[in-house]
Amino acid sequence: RACGVCRTDLHVAEGDLPAHRPNVTPGHEIVGEVVALGPDVDSRFAVGDRVGIAWLRHTCGICPYCVRGRENLCPESRYTGWDADGGYAEFATVPAAFALPLPPGYTDTQLAPLLCAGIIGYRALLRADLPAGGRLGIYGFGGSAHLTAQVALAGGAEVHVMTRGEQARELALSLGAASAQDASAPPPVPLDSAILFAPVGELVLPALEALDRGGTLAVAGIHLSDIPSLNYQRHLFQERQVRSVTSNTRADAHAFLEFAASHRLEVTGPRYPLDRADEALADLSAGRISGAAVLTA
Repeated sequence: RACGVCRTDLHVAEGDLPAHRPNVTPGHEIVGEVVALGPDVDSRFAVGDRVGIAWLRHTCGICPYCVRGRENLCPESRYTGWDADGGYAEFATVPAAFALPLPPGYTDTQLAPLLCAGIIGYRALLRADLPAGGRLGIYGFGGSAHLTAQVALAGGAEVHVMTRGEQARELALSLGAASAQDASAPPPVPLDSAILFAPVGELVLPALEALDRGGTLAVAGIHLSDIPSLNYQRHLFQERQVRSVTSNTRADAHAFLEFAASHRLEVTGPRYPLDRADEALADLSAGRISGAAVLTA
């Protein structure tokens, strides 16, 4: 019924990520209707239910990472639209244990971006270790960032956005950001935490420089261009730290979707029919999309 267009789809299509399956169908922000059930599916789902299919689709359940609640680091993890065909198609499959019940009150096209952009942004916010009422910097303001900003604002954060697009800066301000400036400009205040959504390694340095003492930078991308050399005194001293964000757990997904059920999120972005998926990816690559693009059946 709907599938979000994520930058990870672009990384797979353009070869930034190593191929896991030849000629795989992209798409991992899938909102669909159950049309058939496998023999071992539990009673949570029935034919006709609206469900979500997200990026993570398999973990082993027995490795140290799974046992410790960090299944996103499972060496046997598998992903929709990378290891298995995804949602740029009429039908898709998912193991029942990884299918997601969806909150009411949203249309299919509003829900689709929540299933990766929203979930991974939620995990990035956790990894950024933002203190209550703290100052959060967001670098890049696409599909994931515009949802993450709303989560942070709902929690009382002061949000500052650094992004190259004028339309994206206007969107940030309309959602309640305290400031929005070009990606090359520093924020007006020192930051307690920051999240880098843009896949641009050069931004790691100014993001670290913008952190106050003890601040944390979370890098949310699955792919990042090379990071220039760091200067210990300028970028890391005073207990500043940088953390990567790797996929998400099912617990992250359920927690974020519960948040979305109780906090109305504004989901913006263009819509494309399924047969214009290539155009949507081209627009994303060229920076012509503000918010989150979605394919519709």
